[in-house]
Amino acid sequence: MDENDLADDPIAQLEAWLADARLAAGPRSELMTLATADSTGRPSARVVLMRGIDARGLTFFTNRTSRKGDELRANPRAAAVLHWWELGRQVRVEGAVEETSDDESVAYWSTRPRESQVAAWASRQSRPLDGRAELDALVAETEARFAGADVPLPPFWGGYRIVPEQIEFWTHRDSRLHDRVRYVRTDTGWARERLAP
Repeated sequence: MDENDLADDPIAQLEAWLADARLAAGPRSELMTLATADSTGRPSARVVLMRGIDARGLTFFTNRTSRKGDELRANPRAAAVLHWWELGRQVRVEGAVEETSDDESVAYWSTRPRESQVAAWASRQSRPLDGRAELDALVAETEARFAGADVPLPPFWGGYRIVPEQIEFWTHRDSRLHDRVRYVRTDTGWARERLAP
């Protein structure tokens, strides 16, 4: 990977790599490992679906009362990694996190399967359960509650956007001599630099 062949805008470069990944990896191309930390700096990570990318950043949706929601409320910063084994590529993103607008959350919510909408209402994400039967009962109650009606957006559910401050592009090379190019946001745009593997 020659840094001079990459786009000046890292979001445009990420969109180009995503297009390649969709061809190679299909739906798995949008899997993103998301790392957050609580107010003391204790980290946690999980895989989420990246559900949008534009000039503002990368978007994902979740229960805002989940562990990641609690952590983002206390410490609104995150890191994310998209990895495409089939292409020998990964992208690392770091930055501040903001909530999406209600309109953006509603627009995405309306594309979700009804079963996923019901599950979002029923699950007290990240909270302890007495057992699977408790979750099954909550799902049945929720299905009954919304029988014959659209399932509305829960007030505790919505989107977040990672506003990138750094984006690193990585490609595999033999003998661990990988190519790494990092973009860093500056007051005038993006600075680009090559990193040692």
